[in-house]
Amino acid sequence: MCQSATSTTLTAKYTSPTNEAFAIDTTLPSATAPSKSTSTTTEKTGYLGTLRAAVTQAQATINKELTVRMDEDRARDAPTGASVGTAVDEDKEEENYGEEVQEEEG
Repeated sequence: MCQSATSTTLTAKYTSPTNEAFAIDTTLPSATAPSKSTSTTTEKTGYLGTLRAAVTQAQATINKELTVRMDEDRARDAPTGASVGTAVDEDKEEENYGEEVQEEEG
């Protein structure tokens, strides 16, 4: 998060060698940024509420964008002519996305 005398901006950036990059910039109203010496508890609480809402919205957007990229990766990596009966555990795929998963020995 960057803060200047006039505004505060919540920023998130995503880059990848295989997917399209994206960035999220949310400017918080400058009036909500409390000063260290003169702000009241009410002002601080209001600012934190605004910040929390911005983070929640950013998280929702990030999740949506990453889901699109997961689908792109899955489509790109799928073998051509894969059998129709092959099932993919979507929850497991999402949980382990971007990580190397060791196969369990049985």
